[in-house]
Formats: sequence, structure tokens, C-alpha cells
Amino acid sequence: MTATSTEKKENLTPDQLVAIYMDYVLENEKTPSSVYKFCKEVEINEEEFYKISGSFESLQQQVWNSFFTNTVEVMQKDEHYDGFTHRNKVLTLFFTFFEILTLNRSYVLFSLKEHKNVLKNLDQLKGLRRYMKAFAKELVDDQGTNASKKIKFLKKSPEIFSEGIWMQYLFLLKFWMDDSSAGFEKTDIAVEKSVNTFFDVFDNTPLNSVVDFGKFLWKEKIA
Repeated sequence: MTATSTEKKENLTPDQLVAIYMDYVLENEKTPSSVYKFCKEVEINEEEFYKISGSFESLQQQVWNSFFTNTVEVMQKDEHYDGFTHRNKVLTLFFTFFEILTLNRSYVLFSLKEHKNVLKNLDQLKGLRRYMKAFAKELVDDQGTNASKKIKFLKKSPEIFSEGIWMQYLFLLKFWMDDSSAGFEKTDIAVEKSVNTFFDVFDNTPLNSVVDFGKFLWKEKIA
């Protein structure tokens, strides 16, 4: 017998709906076929679902968004975080983010391998990309040495920097997915080496290379 409307879960928070959805996917080893069937099986009203998300695609993005917001919350609990260098803030972001992904590894692997079309699987990362790029841009925008540059073209481009951080993340995500080392220690090493290399290159790349890279990003409409 199905639950009556009074028995169904009400006043769900976004985090609660995300958790219910993730559990459903893992237990059924598939994504729901319709909002109606999903809500019926997990005993929530459709109205509750649509208060939080307009579609499964949107909800899938919310899963990744929640991974990011949880990461930031954990980072900011460290009383020394505000005093970190920009390099260490990015390192902390990636280390913490992959710890959270590891706690949800079964879901993450399923969601990123669900479709044969890789780009289709990456659609769910659109919201995360905006969050991560905003985080990276804020680092550059808040950097006093960057704002004080007198020559416009010598300023570090927040757009190029943020796109570089996003590309670093995609590289590390693929590395983590393929990592079979104990405790994913190889991913930790990859995070440290790749982020340090990125900062070293970004800090010392000749001006013409930075400008050419920026033109390429705009041309390809990556921004």
C-alpha cells in the first residue's frame, strides 16, 4: 500500500532531497524514469520536489553544488584559513573536495559513467564550474599585488586563472576516478604536484603566452 499524502515527507530541505535522490540511484543502480514515479517510490509529494528542483538534471547539478558548498564550509572552519596563501587555499580546496568525493565515491562514479557520451555526463558539473571559477576569480581579485599593477596587460587575468583552476580540477577528477591506490594517496600527490606546477607556471609565464592563452579561451568560447 502506498503512503497517503499525510504520511509523505513534507518540508524537505535541498540537502534532504539530494540525499534521498543519491540513495535512490545507488539502491536501484539507475536514475529515476520520471519525477512522478520517483516521488511515489520515496514517498514525497511532487510539489515538494518541484519546490527545490525543476528537473532531475537540475537536481544532479545540485548534488555537485552541495559537494562544493560542504567543502567551503569545512575549509572555513579552520581558524587559520583566512591567512593561507592563494596557493594553499587552492590546495585546501582540492584536498577537501576530494575527501568529500571519496565519501560519496559510489555515487560519483555511477553518475560520471552513466552515459557513453562523456559530455552528457559532464553536464551535471555546470553549476560546480560556476562555483569553482567564482572561487578562483575571488582569489585573484582580492590579491593586492594584482590590483596594484600599473600596466593593464601585466595584471593576472581572473578569467584565465579561473579557467586554469577548472581545468586542473577536471584533470584531477579523472585521475581520482582511475586511482586504485590505498587511501587514494596517489590523488593526494597529484593534487599537490599539479597545483604547485600550475601556480609556478602562472606566476612566471611570459606575457605573450598569457595573452595568447587568453585569446584562445575567448575564441573557443570556453569563458
